Amino acid sequence: MSDEFEPLIIAFCCNWCSYAGADLCGVSRLQYPPNMRIIRVMCSGMVHPNLVVDALTKGADGVIMCGCHIGDCHYQNGNERARDRAVTLDLLLQDMGIESERFKLEWVSASEGQRFCDVMTDFTNTIKKLGPSPYRTH
Repeated sequence: MSDEFEPLIIAFCCNWCSYAGADLCGVSRLQYPPNMRIIRVMCSGMVHPNLVVDALTKGADGVIMCGCHIGDCHYQNGNERARDRAVTLDLLLQDMGIESERFKLEWVSASEGQRFCDVMTDFTNTIKKLGPSPYRTH
């Protein structure tokens, strides 16, 4: 049995692109770390910063938000809103003493199953290097 730290990662994925990319990853039998708990949202722009902060302060070791590429949002500019919120989140997390690397925003389209796997693997490895969240209770 390995004593290596296995992080808990919350992934907010937009319905139209990144969640479909995750689905393509699965049906293509590609693998990514099992540390992800995917939450499907209609648009990355609908993920309020409080959801990210709540996840990170209630036990998640990392949070990744994935949306449509800029210019491809099904809600016109939702991903631009997500990008703006990510900048604010970075500053907020620093003020809270949480490493900004524990949050990431990525663009993954429905046709990018391999990219979804790569992004999730890279993010998991980053969180493993950081170690457990200071808010983790177990």
